[in-house]
Amino acid sequence: MTDKSAEPLRVGIAGLGTVGGGTLKILHNYAPILAERAGRPIEIAAISSRDRGKDRGLDISRMAWVDNPLKMVEDKDIQVIVETIGGADGIARELVEKALLAGKHVVTANKALIAHHGVHLATIAEKTGSVLAFEAAVAGGIPIIKALRDGLAANRFRHIAGILNGTCNFILTLMWEQKRSFDDVLKEAQDMGYAEAEPSFDIDGTDAAHKLAILTSLAYGIAPAIDKMHVEGIRRITLRDMEFAYELGYTIRLLGITALTEHGIEQRVHPCMVPLLSPMGSVRGVYNAVMVEGDSVGTVFFEGRGAGEGPTASSVVADIMDIARGVTYKPFTLPVKALKSLPFAAMESLSCSYYLRLSVIDRPGVLAEVTSIFKKEQISLKSFIQHSHKPGEAVQLVLTTHATHESSMMKAIHAIAKLESVNEQPYMIRIETL
Repeated sequence: MTDKSAEPLRVGIAGLGTVGGGTLKILHNYAPILAERAGRPIEIAAISSRDRGKDRGLDISRMAWVDNPLKMVEDKDIQVIVETIGGADGIARELVEKALLAGKHVVTANKALIAHHGVHLATIAEKTGSVLAFEAAVAGGIPIIKALRDGLAANRFRHIAGILNGTCNFILTLMWEQKRSFDDVLKEAQDMGYAEAEPSFDIDGTDAAHKLAILTSLAYGIAPAIDKMHVEGIRRITLRDMEFAYELGYTIRLLGITALTEHGIEQRVHPCMVPLLSPMGSVRGVYNAVMVEGDSVGTVFFEGRGAGEGPTASSVVADIMDIARGVTYKPFTLPVKALKSLPFAAMESLSCSYYLRLSVIDRPGVLAEVTSIFKKEQISLKSFIQHSHKPGEAVQLVLTTHATHESSMMKAIHAIAKLESVNEQPYMIRIETL
């Protein structure tokens, strides 16, 4: 119940794009409900964006407009600044730094900023007693950060895997369901607003890597380490790979995976083949999913919309409501000085099964050449597919392996690529039995 004597929490919103605009709408349209649940009113004190005249589906004519978002820092009546500008540096970083230094609380959806500068910003927040909250930075509307920090706090985390980029999942879903090429579906994703005009941040895995760095930090009590990440995107995946995957009982997803292993912290983003009927294999379209394995709780699975106005804004507002209730916490759970320095596992130490697609010249002895290389690297072949083809066409060979080390697989692929019978770079996808 709202305490009518309680002072309102006054919020400034910088950036009125998809997420900022959605946050504005929720705060405005659901003000009575939010006040009741938070125990005090939450008021929009000021807004700022590049384009004042843009139609945002809401009358903002009576709201205080600020051309320069940095001016919000000078407003003593503003207690919380919501940063939805985006980008690891520039005005977004400057605004968050200055707001924290001024003792204001900050809520952000900016995964790049937190992945690259989170510890620096957390240090400022600790000194000034401010809250730095970023639930919306990972997996849109899925409350995964609160889950790791609060709901699953009684666990040591063994393994976290997730579909962390809705654009990639949308592309892969449509490629398979509509039997279309990567380039064709990417264009549709751009036309629909799911992918940017310059899409590399999404399709090359960078966006997922930023999110995974944050999850790794929260899970293992370390600073985000984006530079210790193995990252691959989905550009080379073809419909043919998806057809072979289906024949083998798998589907293809871009996953972010982190685990604490005997070799150190494993942190990787890349396409994976996952079982068709697994929870992860069933996640379609723009949805995200995160699977967490803890030593007490076992395995838990979260699924929801990973992007868009409503879901991500919902997470932003959840952080604002925590602040309104007086809930405080360290941004990375532990104080900055208590963050651990743990080793990271080299990608070469990874052990899993692999899918390998080869395009070869149709002549006797090709398979024997490939299997002899596998034998040399002590790789055990699990299955082999070769479909009928027309004379003169390149033959598509698909092989899957039993669990082997990445280092052995890389040596084998390097040697196979040098064979005269192989006419294009072999393509490998790791197999995860989630």
